[in-house]
Amino acid sequence: MNRKTLVLLLLLLGAVAGQAGRPARKLERQVEAVLRRQVLAEAAWALQQAPVTVTSSTSPRSAGGPHDFFSEGDYWWPDPANPTGPYLQRDGETNPANFVAHRQAMIRFSRIMGALASAYKLTHDAQYVRHALVHLRAWFLDPATLMNPSLLYAQAITGRFTGRGIGIIDTIQLMEVAQGVLVMQADKQFSASDLTGIKTWFAQYLTWLTTHPYGQDEMKATNNHGTCWVMQVAAFARLTGNQELLNFCRERYKTVLLPTQMAANGSFPLETKRTKPYGYSLFNLDAMTMICQMLSSPQDNLWAYQTPDGRSIRRGIEFLYPFVANKNAWPFAKDVMYWDNWPVAQPFLVLGAVQFNQPAWFAVWQRLDHAPQVEELVRNLPVRNPLIWLN
Repeated sequence: MNRKTLVLLLLLLGAVAGQAGRPARKLERQVEAVLRRQVLAEAAWALQQAPVTVTSSTSPRSAGGPHDFFSEGDYWWPDPANPTGPYLQRDGETNPANFVAHRQAMIRFSRIMGALASAYKLTHDAQYVRHALVHLRAWFLDPATLMNPSLLYAQAITGRFTGRGIGIIDTIQLMEVAQGVLVMQADKQFSASDLTGIKTWFAQYLTWLTTHPYGQDEMKATNNHGTCWVMQVAAFARLTGNQELLNFCRERYKTVLLPTQMAANGSFPLETKRTKPYGYSLFNLDAMTMICQMLSSPQDNLWAYQTPDGRSIRRGIEFLYPFVANKNAWPFAKDVMYWDNWPVAQPFLVLGAVQFNQPAWFAVWQRLDHAPQVEELVRNLPVRNPLIWLN
């Protein structure tokens, strides 16, 4: 092949690639159009908020100190026959007497950071970065208010455990915090010391997540907890530039999560047998979708990956999409709680629509609720700002 022919071939391939990318770019622009007003309104709210960290509230039931995150197992209740004894489990039924202040503070932090980063991506207005730094310093840098980079006392159970590995799922709320830093870190408002300190906190938390027995137990979980371990480790490893962990998460998705959790038809049997099969299926598919969004590269495209028997993220979306478009067609049991509240604007719909050029998925995402207020839904929707995740 002579030089002229080679140049023409490369130009042709580039043109084909450009044509293929146009539908995705069009949908990305439509995402911005759908969300712009909401993003700017949410950011205006965020600009008025002062930091609230774990040091702002305490629980007498926590075995930790004022800088330790504390939460309690959702489905554990006092024993009617022994009210002062160890709690008993009622799967799927949340105990309203649980201590939730730290969880609410972290969700609030996530909302603030997601809103500010989204508005910054739309406008490049430095005011959003300046205010984000107020919150970032409070959570990660200020010795008086910071949170310890560990989760020793999450999802405790009265009379049984002062903390559990299962509680690690609570910090999925830090994903949009980490992503917000990635979006805004190049702005001159970020000092080198601020950025280094924030990334050091996340690096320390990653060390804890990957070496402490709680973290190792959660990594080995066979359901959505194992998925969420990979998802948040991937998010924090991207921020800190930890290539070893990023590679580990890619391989775990391909060799563990996808082949052991997804059935051949795209469903998640470990979730559909729960008392909230619909909500858990949505949640797990969102988490797997985020893993593909964060970890895909030209050399290792998880969006395109499939197991030898055809399990893939696309198959998972194709299975669940009809039951999001029409929940009444759901073939499994109804959730014991919050059945009427799901679905909302699930991330797998919009990110999958952009990736696979599926206008029908996008249309369903567009008509669903983009700002749910029910606490259970917000807690199980850690990705609420798709703009900051799109390229």
